[in-house]
Amino acid sequence: MKKSLYWFAIALLAVALVLVAGCTGTGDDNGKDTVDGTAAPAINSLSFGYQPSTHQIAYMVASDKGMWKEDLAQFGITEITDHKFPTGAPEMQAMMAGEIDVAYVGAAPVISALANGLDARIVAGVQVQGSDLVIRPDIKYESPADLKGLIIATFPEGTIQDTLLRNWLSENGLDPEKDVDIRPMGPGDATVAIAEGAVDAVFLPHPAPSVIANEGKGVTIVQSGSMEENHACCVLLVSGNLIRNHPDVVDQIVKTHIKATEYAMENQDEAAEIFQKMNKIDIDVVKKSFSEWDGKWIEDPNMITDSVVNYTDIQASLGYIKKPLAKDEIFDLSFYEKAVETA
Repeated sequence: MKKSLYWFAIALLAVALVLVAGCTGTGDDNGKDTVDGTAAPAINSLSFGYQPSTHQIAYMVASDKGMWKEDLAQFGITEITDHKFPTGAPEMQAMMAGEIDVAYVGAAPVISALANGLDARIVAGVQVQGSDLVIRPDIKYESPADLKGLIIATFPEGTIQDTLLRNWLSENGLDPEKDVDIRPMGPGDATVAIAEGAVDAVFLPHPAPSVIANEGKGVTIVQSGSMEENHACCVLLVSGNLIRNHPDVVDQIVKTHIKATEYAMENQDEAAEIFQKMNKIDIDVVKKSFSEWDGKWIEDPNMITDSVVNYTDIQASLGYIKKPLAKDEIFDLSFYEKAVETA
């Protein structure tokens, strides 16, 4: 498969951004040197990206509980803004354009973006597993071979769901290019498509599978943890500018993420209410999703490094990126390690 025109376009955007950055090098507000010997200007705002999935509940809890504003105020951050994205591909496009500083996003679109010039690193884990392959109730399913000839909707190429699905199909003797018709869609469009019979199956992150099941429009046949046990899914990604020039802010972002993750795990009913409030999904369906999914919220990026690096091999074989990436091209583990040491 040839690399999509989408990623070619953002690669060109990345080159432009690098050229601009090279002319305006900055340091940090504590006086660290930069390429031109000056200190970085102080920052007073941060912009976050996230998606309407229970996978990223930590961001929503921290936002609703005022943790971001309270914890980052000591660094002069007076404004926190966020942008909601349907999938990881447009979220990474926005990050490459400098529209967001921090992203809660799937690891796979991060890989595609990094390979095409994004200046950022994963600094913490967010969640593993948690996506379901859902089929219309009227279609008989006993094994992956029964998917041959079907139309399956999932997130666009280069995302976690697309990467996992194509690899799983291949491992089960199906050619994802010839034996099935994979349609790229966001969660809303895919949910409508299966409800209307426009597609035969969907592979989506929670809570979409529970929403579809609740409406009687589909049944889960495979959970993503069965495709790859404890596979990486969502991660906390921070821009290279923040890492280099404002590491104290990144330290706190990781600490707040850990605090919010632990709060969500200890207060799942409240977390469900926060998700419902921010995404307008029935509270009973959200709670059902929590009980049905095979996902797990995490914090430690060391739990997913091997899985993420493996995604780079898969994406290279699919033609999404030119070559696999090494761990240090993807992760900066130092912030999590420091957060744990000082906890």
